[in-house]
Amino acid sequence: MSKPRVLVTRPVPEKGLERLRAVCDVHVYQSKLPPSRDVLLREIADCEGILSLLTDPIDAEVMSAAPRLKVISNMAVGYDNVDVKAATERKIPVGHTPGVLTETSADLAFALLMAAARRLGEGERYVKSGQWVTWSPQLLLGYDIYGATLGIVGFGRIGQAVARRARGFGMQILYHGGSNQQTAQALGAQERTLDQLLAESDFISLHVPFKNATHHLIGERELHLMKRTAILINTARGPVVDPHALYEALSSGVIAYAALDVTEPEPIHMDDPLLTLDNCLIVPHIGSSTVATREKMASIAAANLIAGLQGEKLPHCVNPQVYD
Repeated sequence: MSKPRVLVTRPVPEKGLERLRAVCDVHVYQSKLPPSRDVLLREIADCEGILSLLTDPIDAEVMSAAPRLKVISNMAVGYDNVDVKAATERKIPVGHTPGVLTETSADLAFALLMAAARRLGEGERYVKSGQWVTWSPQLLLGYDIYGATLGIVGFGRIGQAVARRARGFGMQILYHGGSNQQTAQALGAQERTLDQLLAESDFISLHVPFKNATHHLIGERELHLMKRTAILINTARGPVVDPHALYEALSSGVIAYAALDVTEPEPIHMDDPLLTLDNCLIVPHIGSSTVATREKMASIAAANLIAGLQGEKLPHCVNPQVYD
């Protein structure tokens, strides 16, 4: 009996591929870049499953191009790249990889917080450009983390993990959205409205999912509510922050600094004005980028895919109503 054919939209860690090859006819699209629309529609045509990445738009057209499609497994905690409604209408379960990247993503968020506070990107460029000629009492003055107030927007798993790190630095923690009082009390966090949090916080870290309600959640009005010394960290999704408003706020001194793991668009265009600013640190969406975490993500994505192909419930299913 032939194995079910599946498409993996780009090379992923071998641990995941090993699991798939044992039960599937695996076709891996070999490129650093995501498959183009035409390529995706062509490659998925005879597939029963797809292991997609967050860069792959899996919409109704893609699903219709694959009449034998049984399962979509997204190797990410988020799934805004998948038309879940269209999948549900077709009784196609959609898998994702929650939980496994919580601590890793929180590490990166706190690393960005520290790097922005102490201006590490600027400091490295200063040394490499040959400007460091002596110690100076006014050189690259940053902001203290200990005792500062951290506002966490989106107090789910990752937001709570960031709060645990912040406690070790003696920070005061505020939060908005996504938790119960018992969890918040255990972490020493106080609830605020979004406007209150923005006004009171020295650091603001974003951990909300991307959906219509969070599109440009942080825009011109919200940036003007922040302290002039505020530092904004975004490890959620790029469109949560209005990039044009952010540029204006950073370039005019409305806020002090921003550190971004995600941008709008992504990747950021090389002529984007944010790249001209010394007070904006940008890294290329590496929140879950450790060897262990990416291997776990690939393994979970493979497990979701195999379960769907075998008619079993996905271990991590976005739309469990397909089983009703």
